Amino acid sequence: MRSIINDSGNSFMQKVKKTVAEYNMIQNKDCILVGVSGGADSVTLIHVLYEIAPIFSLKLGIAHLNHSLRKNESDDDAGFVNALSKKLNLPCFIEKKDVTKYKTENKLSVEEAGRRMRYAFFEDIAIKEGFNKIALGHTANDNAELVLMYLLRGSGPLGISGIPPLRGGLKNNLLIIRPLIKTLRPEIEGYISCKGLSHIIDKSNMDEKYLRNKIRHNLIPHLNKNYNSKIVETLNRLASIVRSENEWMEEELAADIKKTIIKEEPDKIVCSVSEIKALHPAARNRISRIAILKVKGDLRRISLSHIELMSAQLESDSDNWSLDLPDRIRVTRTGESLVISKGKSALRCISTRHKNKDQEVYEYVINKPESMIAGKEGIKIIFSEIKDNSSENIFKSKPGVAFFDMDKICFPLILRNYRHGDRFTPLGMSGSQKIARYLINKKVSAESRLKIPVMLSNNKIIWLAGHIIDDSVKVTQNTRKIIKAELFLA
Repeated sequence: MRSIINDSGNSFMQKVKKTVAEYNMIQNKDCILVGVSGGADSVTLIHVLYEIAPIFSLKLGIAHLNHSLRKNESDDDAGFVNALSKKLNLPCFIEKKDVTKYKTENKLSVEEAGRRMRYAFFEDIAIKEGFNKIALGHTANDNAELVLMYLLRGSGPLGISGIPPLRGGLKNNLLIIRPLIKTLRPEIEGYISCKGLSHIIDKSNMDEKYLRNKIRHNLIPHLNKNYNSKIVETLNRLASIVRSENEWMEEELAADIKKTIIKEEPDKIVCSVSEIKALHPAARNRISRIAILKVKGDLRRISLSHIELMSAQLESDSDNWSLDLPDRIRVTRTGESLVISKGKSALRCISTRHKNKDQEVYEYVINKPESMIAGKEGIKIIFSEIKDNSSENIFKSKPGVAFFDMDKICFPLILRNYRHGDRFTPLGMSGSQKIARYLINKKVSAESRLKIPVMLSNNKIIWLAGHIIDDSVKVTQNTRKIIKAELFLA
């Protein structure tokens, strides 16, 4: 039965109450831990919940993680949240963590390291202090920004579905709720102003070296002004539609999931190889993601390239191999069993070893044109932009050097080794050719072929590294920008 909420109050409160009722977020006598950074969104959230607490006899608490990223400013933020909790007479739980150290140790971005530590902190406090729900202050604007980020990265439906209003799957049946998920940033600002509430301003939210901030301050205003004055609402509607269809697809796949997953443990899932190989490729990819999600807890850093690599391995002749994915996820095939597990220690970045053959399969993402090192494979690639064409003889480059028309390639690039069936159009040719045939003609042995790196842009091979580029990315007289790539092998 859905929660019944008094609809009195201003339009903002009514909107929040409607969201809470629509998703049945709050029940009588819930114990809710509220994540409060001190910014406008989280300050609004704690005051909104404080206002409706008597209706549900809620127990509220405040949690704040000091990320130690802005030195004294981070400490000031913690002090502000502590003072706010005293003003509202609510219990407050504050901890200080070194996010920079965690980021370095786990090879993560600052944003991802902060997010992981924050969610782990909220979860630990909630369990320890007896809260059954965690409330976070994500808004419709946050959701729109995330949807655009995933669109720009070429994500599939799971990414484009955005931020869910509710999220379960946590320890002790904890539930994350987001009561402000349908509110707009101007509405938040209006509430803050109307109530005369103080809040802090995180200057890092203005730093446009972060993609989310560039989207927030540049792309969304541009789209809003020139294309769609309701772009935030439109993107939220898209996310809602895709999320609903995702839920339907998973219901439709329930029987296949049940047949495919033959054993499930907290840190391990065993799948039937014959069952998963019999599925349509789209269903196979979705079930692979679901299996990884069950083991990992989320799909962050798991990209389409990882899922496609799993699929390619399943189609290979070998029935004995292992594949290491980000965040200690290992996929192992032994005969008819496909095991997805989470290791206790860090695994190799992205690699596969065939146990029956001395063969390495690797794949790396190159997000921007700078130095890239694949230490395990002994590969180093250095990118540089050529500003003076006269200083480089680009039409007679050495085998380990390639020049590309910058406008014809798109980052992120993928560097991986040759796979059976790969095709490209060698420089100067008009038709495609199998890489295997090209290398055979060049007298390259079968063993050596397996170790040759290939580079892809938009899923198209653009460079058989150490040999030749694809004709589609060649430099011409009309080329405006040239990018140089140098390959070094250990």
